[in-house]
Amino acid sequence: MPTPITTSEVAKRVVNHEETLILDVRNTDEFDDWKIEGGKVEVINEPYFNLLEGIDPVADKLDKNQEVIVVCAKGGSSQMVAELLEEEGGFTKVFNLEGGMKAWSEHLEPVKIGDLSDGGSIHQFVRLGKGCLSYLIESNGEVAIVDTNRMIDIYEDFAKDKDVQIKYLIDTHLHADHISGGRELAEKVGGTYYLPPKDATEVTFDYEALEEGNDIVVGNTTVRAQPIYSPGHTLGSTSLIIDDQYLLTGDILFVKSIGRPDLAGKAEDWVGDLRETLYSRYKELSDDLVVLPAHYSFAEELGNEGSVSARLGDLYQRNKGLQIEDEGVFRKMVTENLPPQPNAYQEIRETNMGKINPENEKQREMEIGPNRCAVHG
Repeated sequence: MPTPITTSEVAKRVVNHEETLILDVRNTDEFDDWKIEGGKVEVINEPYFNLLEGIDPVADKLDKNQEVIVVCAKGGSSQMVAELLEEEGGFTKVFNLEGGMKAWSEHLEPVKIGDLSDGGSIHQFVRLGKGCLSYLIESNGEVAIVDTNRMIDIYEDFAKDKDVQIKYLIDTHLHADHISGGRELAEKVGGTYYLPPKDATEVTFDYEALEEGNDIVVGNTTVRAQPIYSPGHTLGSTSLIIDDQYLLTGDILFVKSIGRPDLAGKAEDWVGDLRETLYSRYKELSDDLVVLPAHYSFAEELGNEGSVSARLGDLYQRNKGLQIEDEGVFRKMVTENLPPQPNAYQEIRETNMGKINPENEKQREMEIGPNRCAVHG
């Protein structure tokens, strides 16, 4: 029988940049839209229906002595293909990804970013299957979590293991690509949920305003989450400076791209805000701040230790979205060079507003697929 392999085990291989061979047996259109990626990940796509009569279509592409991880949508078809590889092909190192891409979409991999000046720390939770990044800031027994994912158990378990209390849940903006777990977790632990008021005009629940001038003190007073109004991706988008070291940019600035201004249908209206934030507001900040975005788009953005970050001054040197002097050219790029909208983005926005509350299985389906929050120059 093929050996089952968990999303956690595959994630460790990806973030540690281990040689990994994946046979993805989903339909080609699904594969082309979204796949497991990493610096040393090789992926071969051969749809399951091509293998029903035998493994000939992949026999020449695979080495029998190589480890092969077989992947499908939910883990069923891949199990059968993995068995075929063993029984018919004589492969001895075959693994089946438990839960398939559906489970991969939900895995969060915690990676330590660094220590804070008072002895606290900041961790990045990397959602490898969707490119989402969230953050846990811990200081003197207190925790703030920024851009919380829907799968809240991992944050609770992490805090429990560290014996710290989750007190603040912060969304840098109203998300359109994934369902926020911030409000749910705040209610569960008795914490405070923050949201920028300009993104909250249609929400159906109470929240604390995340706005410039209202610092959030986490633990010792030396650790401040200092909100900076930075519109452009959304009207309310707000960045955070943590401990004068880290700049949490939400979906405004990424390592290799910039935020898109159109997920509320406001590209023409918000492109000026986006440029103002990137070319003026952020320019006034220290070049030495470490940028920690809410998403990444490319496997090469994962650093050696599996985290995604970059020095702000370096991004002004190498991120093409920050080097367009002509405002007209910039406007054209961010209004005409847009990827497809994220899957079910309108339903996701309404869920994050509290207008609808889909069943859990429906929420999982809504989130399937890559994030598409960036403009690539």
